Amino acid sequence: MSTAEAVDVRNVTTIGHVDHGKTTMMDALLAANNIISTRMAGKIRYLDSREDEQERGITMESSAVSLRFQVMERTSEGDPRPKTYVVNMIDTPGHVDFSSEVSTASRLCDGALVLVDVVEGVCTQTITVLRQAWQDRLRPILVINKFDRLITELRLSPIEAYQHLAQLIEQVNAVMGSFFASERMEDDLRWREEREKRLAAKKDAHAEEVDATVNEEDEYQEKDDEDIYFAPERGNVVFASAIDGWGFRIGKFAHLYAVKLGIKEANLRTVLWGDFYLDPKTKRVISHKHLRGRSLKPLFVQFVLDNIWAVYDAVVTNPNPDKVTKIITTLGLKVPPREQKSKDTRQLLSLIFSQWLPLSTCVIQTIVDIVPPPSAAQRIRIPKMLYPDIYETTIEPKSKLEEDLYSCNDAPDASIVALVSKMFAVPTKELPGKKKKALTGEEMRSRAKAAREARAAAQAQETTPSETPSTPLEEAMQKVDLGDKPAQTAEGEEEEETLLGFARIYSGTIHAGTTVLCVLPKYNAALGPTHPKNAQHVVAARVEELYTMMGRELVPVESVRAGNVFAIRGLEGKVWRSATLCAPAARGVDVSPEGVPDLEGAKDCLVNMAGVIRYAAPIVRVALEPEHPADMPKLIRGLKLLSQADPCVETFQQKTGEHVILTAGELHGERCIRDLKERFAKIEIHASEPIVPFRETAVKGVEMAPPKTPNAKRGTIHGAAAHDLVKFTIRAAPLHPIIHEFLVDNLAILRRMQQERKAGEDERKGDEDDGPEDETYDVQGDYIKKPTIKAEQFWPELQERCRRAGGEWADIVDKIWAFGPQRMGSCLLIDARQGQPNSLKQRLARLRAGEAVKEQDPLAVTFDNHLETGFQLATFQGPLCAEPVEGMAYFVEAVTLDRAGIEEEQAHNRMAHLTGSFISAVRDACRNGLLDWSPRLMLAMYTCDIQASTDVLGKVYGVVAKRRGKIVAEEMKEGTEFFTVRAKLPVVESFGFADDIRKRTSGAASPQLIFSGYEMLDLDPFWVPTTEEELEDLGEKADRVNVAKVYMDRVRERKGMFVDRKIVEFAEKQRTLKR
Repeated sequence: MSTAEAVDVRNVTTIGHVDHGKTTMMDALLAANNIISTRMAGKIRYLDSREDEQERGITMESSAVSLRFQVMERTSEGDPRPKTYVVNMIDTPGHVDFSSEVSTASRLCDGALVLVDVVEGVCTQTITVLRQAWQDRLRPILVINKFDRLITELRLSPIEAYQHLAQLIEQVNAVMGSFFASERMEDDLRWREEREKRLAAKKDAHAEEVDATVNEEDEYQEKDDEDIYFAPERGNVVFASAIDGWGFRIGKFAHLYAVKLGIKEANLRTVLWGDFYLDPKTKRVISHKHLRGRSLKPLFVQFVLDNIWAVYDAVVTNPNPDKVTKIITTLGLKVPPREQKSKDTRQLLSLIFSQWLPLSTCVIQTIVDIVPPPSAAQRIRIPKMLYPDIYETTIEPKSKLEEDLYSCNDAPDASIVALVSKMFAVPTKELPGKKKKALTGEEMRSRAKAAREARAAAQAQETTPSETPSTPLEEAMQKVDLGDKPAQTAEGEEEEETLLGFARIYSGTIHAGTTVLCVLPKYNAALGPTHPKNAQHVVAARVEELYTMMGRELVPVESVRAGNVFAIRGLEGKVWRSATLCAPAARGVDVSPEGVPDLEGAKDCLVNMAGVIRYAAPIVRVALEPEHPADMPKLIRGLKLLSQADPCVETFQQKTGEHVILTAGELHGERCIRDLKERFAKIEIHASEPIVPFRETAVKGVEMAPPKTPNAKRGTIHGAAAHDLVKFTIRAAPLHPIIHEFLVDNLAILRRMQQERKAGEDERKGDEDDGPEDETYDVQGDYIKKPTIKAEQFWPELQERCRRAGGEWADIVDKIWAFGPQRMGSCLLIDARQGQPNSLKQRLARLRAGEAVKEQDPLAVTFDNHLETGFQLATFQGPLCAEPVEGMAYFVEAVTLDRAGIEEEQAHNRMAHLTGSFISAVRDACRNGLLDWSPRLMLAMYTCDIQASTDVLGKVYGVVAKRRGKIVAEEMKEGTEFFTVRAKLPVVESFGFADDIRKRTSGAASPQLIFSGYEMLDLDPFWVPTTEEELEDLGEKADRVNVAKVYMDRVRERKGMFVDRKIVEFAEKQRTLKR
């Protein structure tokens, strides 16, 4: 059995905000394919196959299903004939915690059904998923879902509903337009830069020709944005109610009314949406200009909405059996009389609509019409995957491999290229080959006979124990055992989880049993497969089995042709999360008798499409330990499985020895721990309180204690190491806001500079390193934004910012020694000593130019390096609660070395003691310098979007205020009583927030939390009331809790650091509190 040809295949994903009806709509399609019953469609949510998905009512893992549909098409002669299409659907989660599942699915598809709730409209996650579809060049179809809410909940009239829908489509188009505009601006900038480069090159070539003219064809190519918008008349908008099982496009009604009105179907389709009216006298369609004050209904209201409202009115709102019978006979539907008399109005409604406007037919027809087949889609999508920086829509293939990819060639000699976008775990016992087979009648009879013999033998032995020999019993028992053996092995295997790859094949035909090469994400195509740096990123793997995915079921297939989505077994232990599977032809890669794959022969077919996909940064970390210490190996194995099976979780061991999982949010964390307990580790696990990152900084406070060093600027600290052999002066100062903001925005550039520096140093040492590390985010929980400028503009732009900041900042760029923490943060180490400064900018320039380092005083260079190490340590673990420091500058004003004393130490081999003491002294000086100012904690913040109706708005505000959040904006959705509230909430206060809001509002409001960076908590953790007013206001004991101190103490306690806390609160009562 193999899969369908590429022409008749469509690969589509469903995307949208949480609870907008994606899985319910999939039910309608599954029911049309007879996988589930039509009565259960919308109730069963078949693709939510996990227990916790069913409990919570939301999807957590994307699941794929292959459906076959027959669509009537006209041949060239005009005769209708059925054509079978295979539609591979991937249902994705809408919750923000699982947005990584959306990005893995959209890489495998060519089209997307974008679901939008007609009442809630465009939400945060709708914009996120639309952006994902735009970046991956998917062809979107807008499905306006939950249409019935306009009638039953909001009780709008048809004309109001029409205006509401027009506004909603306008909102979605505005989002698409903003993507288009930003892309055009980037293209324009890129084009101008390239044009200037070409001009400069031309001028150099023709130096004597002063005016180098530009070629005529060099004009900027404008792109048309016509085809990116949703318009009902173009057939890419579906109006649907998935729960009632109906949906339609404008074309359906145009087809119904064309004959009746005597208008051509194509003409009617263009005027059925918009401000067009039917003149009752002339029976002609007129535009709004010819209304002449008459109050006519638009065609869409008159022909479409009025009819739908009439059905709902007769069945649900004001039940009227006579009207229902009339509607059924007029529409020519087959509804049995028993159903018409039924009290279950919803059932009757879905029976009428599923025959009149069936959702599945409408959606499938739309997919076939709008979404291109793989052979056409790959021409647009593959160039972007191979060359992410191109801005042309299509490009000419440069090799046979690209030709195969663009044309989706499935011939036996075409190169195999398949993208595995994620790995997912399946219990081994659920794999098709491992399932327990049902026993045949013959096997059952033989088992029963063996059991009877065993019983008879046992009874015989009991009655005459001395005479009966024991052999018959053993033989009989053996027979029973033989029958039971398969069941036992199956139980033994139950513990096993098998990892399968979730993949899409772009060219060639892949067969089970062949050997393919797995190209891992860090493979560098420029170096070739035999280069030592690439050796570990190309692995040979044997394709053990191929499956077509059917939701929770897997169907084994022999081969998969280009353009299909499939699951693959055999990559476990070779592929971590994503990879590109390559082979020169359908027979696979040639392998030598020793098991070494022929890399040279397969060189032309190797391509890296997996890349490193950047997801939302995981922010919530939880430390795990097994209930019984003996189960530690199981936990480690379970964590390894979990991090492979979930693309958005990170697992690692901290320096303290704790095993930590980093998850995208609270819900994601709960799911991961549940998976570990029930599937991957199968042990009892104790999880710590969630660990949330903080940042430390300092500001210039209103009232600060006098400086620690008299007669010097604030923040100045004199330090010395080991009997004053090395003395130094460091001054700490809060960074100017302009510079700090610039550095935070461009952390990605600092990271790249650090990687260049590291790579340069490694080359000099001759190390064969892994190449630049490209992590998806900082393990510290840093929020890395897209840089605001290009890498080469970093230093000039920083110079400009410093000049604007003025004062002592004006000329610091050439004196910047290092960034911290981890050489890529927003803290600066500035060399303010006399003479030639230790400049990072100059060091990097020399490294790029490949110049040798000038000979310098080796002793001074050694201590300079140690001083930088001390600075990195101090900024990595600040003084308040050993969290990273942000937005501080440290000026090194003097370093004096006692050379004679140091040489004496060297002679006595005591340098280790001296350097250790110097690093510690620098670290303490930097920390004390920060404390000389007014220290502050910075909290990780969530942006929180809540949709709530007016009656629960007060309760929502109460919950946000209780958790120290602040409301940023609120706006009312026009035509509804819903408010969209946007708030900022500290991550540390967010645990249990979603449940709390749902409880308080009886499930009427549910929040979406998205990590948005760090914000300062403007409160000194060491503040105590001192002035008369404060003492009068708060009393000596300061009954009001200092929030910053509470946070700080909590973190210090968790890290095992000293916590300054009173044990005796009220001495006169002699009441000792527990620690």
